[in-house]
Amino acid sequence: MHLLTRSVRFAINHGVSPPGSNGFAGNPAIDGFGRWFELLVTCRGNIDPVTGYLIDIKAVDSHVRTHALPLFERAVSERLDPAQTLQSVVRVLSGSLPVPLQSVRLCLTPYHDLEMAPSDTAHALIRQRFDFSAAHRLHSPALSDAENLKLYGKCNNPRGHGHNYIVQPVVQVRLDGAPAFSLADLESITDSAVIKHFDHKHLNEDTTEFNVNQGGVLPSVENIARICYERLGPVIAAHAASPKLISVTVWETDRTSATFPA
Repeated sequence: MHLLTRSVRFAINHGVSPPGSNGFAGNPAIDGFGRWFELLVTCRGNIDPVTGYLIDIKAVDSHVRTHALPLFERAVSERLDPAQTLQSVVRVLSGSLPVPLQSVRLCLTPYHDLEMAPSDTAHALIRQRFDFSAAHRLHSPALSDAENLKLYGKCNNPRGHGHNYIVQPVVQVRLDGAPAFSLADLESITDSAVIKHFDHKHLNEDTTEFNVNQGGVLPSVENIARICYERLGPVIAAHAASPKLISVTVWETDRTSATFPA
């Protein structure tokens, strides 16, 4: 069994947009102040022993442009809810693609997206990225100074060092919930529970969560992801719409990230 994901990028402009040929940047291309989207379509199944394909990606492109693009054009024109629109897109693609659809992820910005599976169109996953700047030092009290220096290298600098961390919570929400859990809710909760708490702090010295002398844990990216999850989870769950925090991913650099829970 394989999963295959195809990214289909397109713009919705004022008026009719003639089809183009640059699928990498977006087809149709953006024209002035249009709206640009990316749709990540994931299919599952066994590969064809003759072609080596699970599905021809040209077929995915064609189905999205034929069946999904008109739904987005209508949604933009009538200012419909993105999650409700994604629900319609998932249903139409699930019924038209020749192989099983695993999920569809709608990227509304480079930092915010919605995801839905055909097996559960009553719920959607919402993601949003945030950032904070903080210093930390990796130094385990269970190791000698020499062992710490050997293990952590520059990250063991006695004065610490800094990162611009990226935090991405993933929250499951009900589409028919009243009240709804919105992106504004996620923004507010994350800002209060995580960003303001850790931003421009020395994690080892300014927070109890990462002060090992006060029962805290080492501020590794793995532990930061877990602590962010633990700070966000109860606050999100307490919302009247009963959302559920699925996971939190933290990027320490553009090459290193950790997700909790896995």
